[in-house]
Amino acid sequence: MSGAPATAASIAALVILLAIAHRPLGGYIARTLTSDRDLLLERAFYRLVRIDARADQRWGTYLVAVLGFSVVSIGLLWLIVSVQGVLPKSLGFSGMGADQGLNTAVSFVTNTNWQSYSGEQTLGMTAQTAGLTVQNFLSAAVGIAVTAAFIRGFIRKNTDRLGNFWVDLTRITVRVLLPISVIGAIVLIAAGVIQNLADPITISTLGGGQQTIPGGLVASQEVIKELGTNGGGYFNANSAHPFENPNAFTNLFQIFLILLVPTALTRTFGIMVGSVRQGYAILAVMTALFAISLTVTLLTENAHPGMAMQAAGAAMEGREVRNGIPGSSLFAVATTLTSTGAVDSMHSSFSGLGGGALLLNMLLGEIAPGGVGSGIYGMLVLAVITVFVAGLMVGRTPAFLGKQIGAREMKYAAGYILVTPALVLLGTGAALLWPGAKDSVLNPGPHGLTEILYATGSAANNNGSAFAGLSANTPFWNVTLAILMFVGRFACIALALGLAGSVARQGIKPVDAGTLPTHRPLFAGMLFGVVILVTALTYLPALALGPIAEGLS
Repeated sequence: MSGAPATAASIAALVILLAIAHRPLGGYIARTLTSDRDLLLERAFYRLVRIDARADQRWGTYLVAVLGFSVVSIGLLWLIVSVQGVLPKSLGFSGMGADQGLNTAVSFVTNTNWQSYSGEQTLGMTAQTAGLTVQNFLSAAVGIAVTAAFIRGFIRKNTDRLGNFWVDLTRITVRVLLPISVIGAIVLIAAGVIQNLADPITISTLGGGQQTIPGGLVASQEVIKELGTNGGGYFNANSAHPFENPNAFTNLFQIFLILLVPTALTRTFGIMVGSVRQGYAILAVMTALFAISLTVTLLTENAHPGMAMQAAGAAMEGREVRNGIPGSSLFAVATTLTSTGAVDSMHSSFSGLGGGALLLNMLLGEIAPGGVGSGIYGMLVLAVITVFVAGLMVGRTPAFLGKQIGAREMKYAAGYILVTPALVLLGTGAALLWPGAKDSVLNPGPHGLTEILYATGSAANNNGSAFAGLSANTPFWNVTLAILMFVGRFACIALALGLAGSVARQGIKPVDAGTLPTHRPLFAGMLFGVVILVTALTYLPALALGPIAEGLS
């Protein structure tokens, strides 16, 4: 099977698998977040670290807990990668330099997983497993915890309490991420992904050369890398490496893992607010954005202008033959529309417009369906803006889920949608002006600008994928991208929690004739329009100078 039938079969299989998992997983996560019972393991952990599981936190306290936990995590991970030379199974690797270690620590704690290093040539097994894999779980759990607090803001009334961060973090890790990861890792191992403690071995090739064959605990890191929309690869080639992604089945299974939790969270949202139709409306907008992006990417990559592409039948540069255009494009769209950042092909080798579509996916805010947690609360902030715009059109006080959207709420929402574009554009401007920063760009002209814009967009949106034409392991890029990742993650979390705290203090506004129904196609269409309009107004000039200019040349 090849070509269009293979593409249709892969997409159909993916849709069916996600549809089967949507209802049970979304309901299970909702029960996990609303249950008043703790597991024995959880109670033991609470006693060990002296957590009052029944304490309810104000939004500011919840934010302080998120920030405190994350800053400590950055320090611990920075320490691990800096002193890994003295750790067991270091494979002879010394510690990272200060700026690269900081970049790596911030990257994995913020769920970005940007990598300015080659995994198999830089990190030993202890650093990979005890450092990176642990943060893959915890950073994903933080995102879902913030989503839980955000939703509580809309379902609670006359209170300033949004839940308990430590309880949310523990439950999500123990009850959701760990069980799915165990099952997923077994599937990956059975399908050919390696999982061992073997040291690298050097063999002689048939051509008389030498090649090093690495080992490692890959399957256990690979599953949470995708499930938690993290993206950091065990090897430099990421999911293009046959030890991480050996065949067409594992490629499709990894895409399924990437989309699994973000799509299920739309049902979790619907259940928690008492109307599953609200969740379906959000899911419909996410699906429309995903379908359009995938269509554009497939069409541009199969257009194959130029003699080399025509000879190959498609734009095959930078791709694994076993994945081809369909598998590579589907994987790339899934990872850039979430905060995953994993790659099974080199995005820099996509056509000008195809690469531009992947860049635009991130600049949308990764909301279709977005990262674990960050996608749903990002889309809900845009929903708040949509009802405000609708209220201005008809002259009625806007309300969303029974909560009035006033000046205070709009300040939080407006701040949320302005933070990331400001970081992306300021970071790009700094890279163009900073002496020597442009020297890291390997390609001139519009493609070079796209590489810079892609790097800053990837960091600020906590995606982590790279365009592969940027030598990012320099003090400027390591520090600059670390700042963009940190501010992009936690400024948005702070504004989302502030918005949730503001609406939680309100009562519930009864539905009347002037209330805009937010579960119907009209609202979904308006929300879709707001997403496109906000992104177009913000990024069109930069996109015109980069990928659009390259694609039209």
